[in-house]
Amino acid sequence: MGGSSLAKAAKAEAVIVAAPDLKRAVEAWLAYLEVERQLSANTSEAYARDLSQFLSFLAGHLNRMPTLPQVNALAARDVRAFLASRRAQGVGSRSLSRTLSALRMFFRFLERRGLGKNDAVRAVALPKLPHSVPKPLTAVKARALVESADIAAPDAPEWITARDTAVLALLYGSGLRISEALSLARRDAPIRGRDMLRVTGKGDKTRVVPVLPIVREAVERYIELCPMELGSDDPLFVGVRGGPLSPRIIQLVIARARGALGLPDTATPHALRHSFATHLLGAGADLRAIQELLGHASLSTTQGYTEVDRELLLKTYARAHPRA
Repeated sequence: MGGSSLAKAAKAEAVIVAAPDLKRAVEAWLAYLEVERQLSANTSEAYARDLSQFLSFLAGHLNRMPTLPQVNALAARDVRAFLASRRAQGVGSRSLSRTLSALRMFFRFLERRGLGKNDAVRAVALPKLPHSVPKPLTAVKARALVESADIAAPDAPEWITARDTAVLALLYGSGLRISEALSLARRDAPIRGRDMLRVTGKGDKTRVVPVLPIVREAVERYIELCPMELGSDDPLFVGVRGGPLSPRIIQLVIARARGALGLPDTATPHALRHSFATHLLGAGADLRAIQELLGHASLSTTQGYTEVDRELLLKTYARAHPRA
């Protein structure tokens, strides 16, 4: 198990500071995340970093390389001391919550494999997360961002502007995450005759989303102007050298447009996805349907949009309820 690609990647990124018995358990857990849990690469690598940081802290906390018996003997105050040290380093509640989740998962793994039992981590409460509500753009501003020529950099080739327009159109027109749009292959391109798009999202879950004619036209224009020969397995959206397009490029495009169009700082690539959902809700779309379109695993995630559009929901309630 220690030879798994994730275990190797984790060790390459951060040394596992632990005695041999604990190091073997950690490598087995990393292989378990990769093979059995099949978590996304980003999530697995984040969990690996979290555990590595915890073990490094313990080495200083215990003044020795932590062993498996010592880890199983930890008290809740030891875990809290680690979280406090991370907080002092400027780590936010959301990251601390993920770190604690990773530690809980690791200790459950040890228990299930018969390598020990320790309830200390479960006794530590998850940090309270700030309540955040999505910040969508108005329909007018979202449309201006997607359709405006002001997204183009000075002297940018026409195909670059067409590419950036097509990406933004997919974010707002189909509710894609930027990572989802940029991971599309040429064979996935929503072109003439194809009004639906199969997308692979978080956790490698696939969903089908509609493609509006205006979005399809933007993608077709980009393909027509793109000077690169794109094979069916090549990325649909490419950079100037033909490699996969970096999300940073689209972030810079929107940052430039914020100044040109007078958009708020909350105008980001992800804000277009939020706008997609909020504007559908405002037009009367069913919350369950929006959940499916966004690829949310839980309806509670989608329900955040009801707070965004509370005013419109109250108007709908007043208009539709028999006793209103």
